Amino acid sequence: MLDGRNLLSGKRKYLFGLILLSFISVICAAFSMTGSDDYVTSRREVLLRRIGDELLLQSGDSTSRVLPVKKIGKNEYQIRFENDLTFLPDSLVNTTRRLLAKDPLTSDYVVNVLNCGNSSVAYGYAISKNKKDDIVACIGRTQPRACYMINVKFKPAGIATATNGYLLGSLPFLAFVGFIFLRSVKPRRALPVDGRDTSMITLGSLLFDAKHRKLIINGKTIDLTGTETRVLMIFALSPNETIERSRLQKEIWEDEGVIVGRSLDMFISKLRKKLEIDENVKIVVIRGKGYKLEIG
Repeated sequence: MLDGRNLLSGKRKYLFGLILLSFISVICAAFSMTGSDDYVTSRREVLLRRIGDELLLQSGDSTSRVLPVKKIGKNEYQIRFENDLTFLPDSLVNTTRRLLAKDPLTSDYVVNVLNCGNSSVAYGYAISKNKKDDIVACIGRTQPRACYMINVKFKPAGIATATNGYLLGSLPFLAFVGFIFLRSVKPRRALPVDGRDTSMITLGSLLFDAKHRKLIINGKTIDLTGTETRVLMIFALSPNETIERSRLQKEIWEDEGVIVGRSLDMFISKLRKKLEIDENVKIVVIRGKGYKLEIG
């Protein structure tokens, strides 16, 4: 339509920019979650110290300290003790499972109990979100009192899964935004012009300037709305011919998704008043069919 391509192009650029900005905002929000990594680390260290504390109590030691938890890898921590201790594998498995269940980002992890002297593995097991995949052996056998270190390695997908879930959850919202704006910029159906220049059309003594939405007569101008311009363009391209109501409704309002018969009558009435400036140009009703633009 007149200037339609430029307008549509501008709206598409606006739409693309809006969706891009929304997507970038979502990504930034998602990855800002990684800013809480320090909090997650601190919370895990507290839970790991609790594990160490309960193991000392189970060993009969209520006075010695659990040394500061050491982070030895990206997702691996080490619990150390001031004094030697003994432990029962059953109690260790149950204690870690109960306390680490309080960490919402922890589902899978591996625990290895190491001898302090040579770092050999005295005992180990693996816990999974699906209990059928747990690997726990040698329970019911009390371990001798010695110097132990406990390494706990977490599956690294915890934080990444939360971030990915946030991103995936935002996709329906972005799709909804895109759908709403694509409807708003849906191009109107172009009117047939048969190769003619429709920017300026003569209607009796009136000059119809469709590009600027004006009627001009003797230097006087009458402004038209966008819909009035479209309605008059259909008539102007087929003067003295009957235009069916259904065609007018379809070409003017179909792309809007709603067709209201009284809306057409209202615009026809407004156009008639604006065309009255030339008594030889008028829109007449053809009963049972539609309308006709008569030019004397």
